[in-house]
Parts: sequence; structure tokens; C-alpha cells
Amino acid sequence: MIFRLSSSVFFQPARALLSACVITLAALTPTFVHADPGKVPAATEAAVKKSVEGWLKGRFKVDGVRKTPMPGIVEVRLGTDLIYVDEKGGFAIVEGQMVNLKSGENLTAARLEEVNKIDFSKLPLELAMKTVKGNGKRVLAVFEDPYCSFCRTYRKTLLDMNNVTIYTFFYPILRAESETVSKNAWCAKNREEAWNDWMLFGKEPPKAGADCNFQTAKLLELGRTLGVSGTPTTFLADGKRFSGAIPKDRLEKSLN
Repeated sequence: MIFRLSSSVFFQPARALLSACVITLAALTPTFVHADPGKVPAATEAAVKKSVEGWLKGRFKVDGVRKTPMPGIVEVRLGTDLIYVDEKGGFAIVEGQMVNLKSGENLTAARLEEVNKIDFSKLPLELAMKTVKGNGKRVLAVFEDPYCSFCRTYRKTLLDMNNVTIYTFFYPILRAESETVSKNAWCAKNREEAWNDWMLFGKEPPKAGADCNFQTAKLLELGRTLGVSGTPTTFLADGKRFSGAIPKDRLEKSLN
């Protein structure tokens, strides 16, 4: 879908929507197709940024402008989403993928994976519940809400794995009661048992005492900073992000 950026039509980007529909032409030479995207001229960056932000009425800021393998088209990053814009900032292409027709490589998917990576070493693991299974060599972190049905399915998958260390962040975003359950489980005598009993069997954790120190504000800010908009969201030790309940075979393959 192509938008004229000078149009009065306002486009509200959404995480799953803001990827662009551009297909590389088969006639492009291999050297050009595989050129490494890089910095655009300052004038181009300024023009594109001004045009896109003006089109979006200032509600969203451009986080980056980069070259793409397609002549005259640049990549524009808005948070963890991508759109594509011509170098003059006149038109935007949204809803779709940029594909190299010779190799079949989905360039948009590859860039989104790169954009969505985090520095795992900077996660505040003291805010997470630590579970070690087997030798614990394979490491991942997961954000879960106690009222997330997909999280409950995913928890079964996680507990069925071996030789992993799982850091679970109780991320109360779905309903008001989410914070209460998360707090009660966090401050239970056996935190892991309390959380798993709730997620797997619906057993209420005991009420937390007045001295319970569950860091709701810090957890919500962490999720916001990382762009965690839904649960479950998983991060591997290499920083790769997965959204939703990942099938066990896919998770095993990604961890190995």
C-alpha cells in the first residue's frame, strides 16, 4: 500500500502493521542487491524525517533512516516497526515485505529481527524469577501476565524443557488483578511453586504481606523500554526476540 506523505490521510502505525511492501526487481545486479544498507546523506535523512513525522502529525518520531538495496528507497524505523519511503520524502510504502526475488530472502524480516534484538546482559535479572532445569546452560527470559492464556500454554512448554535457565518477569498488563496475583506469587514462600500452580492449575497464591516488595513500576518501565507490548514475549541470550507461545521444537532449535 502506497501513501502520499503530503496527503491529509493519517496512518496510525501498529506493531504488526508497520512493515513495508517493496519487492526487489530481478534485474538488479547481485552486487547491488547485497550492498550493505548504511547511512544516508544528511539532507536525505532530514527531508525524509520531516516528511514522515509531518505525515504522522507528530504522534510518532523517526528513530532511524537507512539505505536499502532498492534504488531510491530508504528504510524508516519507527520504534520496532519499519516503513519504506522514497528519498525525496514524497511517498511511503506500508503493509508488506521487501523481498530479494533472486535469493528469496525476506529483507524486512531480517531487519526486524535485528531491530528487535536486545542486550540480554543488561536485563535486570533480579526482577525475574529464576528457574534452572538440568545443567541450565541454555538461557532465556520470558515476560508473562498471570491472566494470559497463551502464557499458560507456553509455561507448560518451558517446564517440559531441559538444560535451561529461565528468567520469568511477572508482567501485569492485562487486567487490574494481574498485579495482585503477580505480587502474591512473587512474595510467596515458594515463588516458583506459587507461580506455576497459578499458571498451570489456577490455584491462587497466598496473599502477600504488607512488606512485600514487588516492583510493578520497574517491571512496566522495563517492558516499555524493551517494546514488550504483549505476553508471552521471549528473549534469548543472543538478544533475539520471539512473540507468542513458541512451539517446543522451534524453541529447542533456536536455543541450540
